[in-house]
Amino acid sequence: MSEVVFPPSLPDLLEPGLSLIFCGINPGLRAAATGHHFEGRGNRFWRVMHLAGFTPEQIRPEDDRTVLQYGCGLTTVVPRATAQAAELSRSEIELAGDDFRRKIEHYSPRNIAFLGKMALSAISGTSNIDWGLQTEPFGGARAWVLPNPSGLNRAFDLASLVTAYREVRIAVASTP
Repeated sequence: MSEVVFPPSLPDLLEPGLSLIFCGINPGLRAAATGHHFEGRGNRFWRVMHLAGFTPEQIRPEDDRTVLQYGCGLTTVVPRATAQAAELSRSEIELAGDDFRRKIEHYSPRNIAFLGKMALSAISGTSNIDWGLQTEPFGGARAWVLPNPSGLNRAFDLASLVTAYREVRIAVASTP
């Protein structure tokens, strides 16, 4: 009988009181295998972060821990790694929601940015999610929804991603 092997998960990059936590739906297989966030070849996260002004230079995935120096953290709603987020069921995301909310309450960031609408929609049970600042906080933090920077998300080009992320950076910087 062969043993079932699950892909590794990806450790959070969190500490209490961050200005902003970026929240992906779940880790990609490459990110989980290397232990570094947004490791996928087509992922535009680190480039967008730099171009939007969150970091003075573009961080390499293997240096992902440096994001903490800029008051930002990284986490995912669902810890299970997949090749594509579409491999997750809505119920899997819903089930992860309570633990995820407790994690955010524990770390008490001022803001949380969901990367894509899928996770917040499943957790909140709301299908009508708008981009940008949400009317309801999440886990005590102001909640934002940003386009997912995955290379699979071709609905948003690089310039659109940078504009959306820059708006959040400016709003976060101007709020105590």
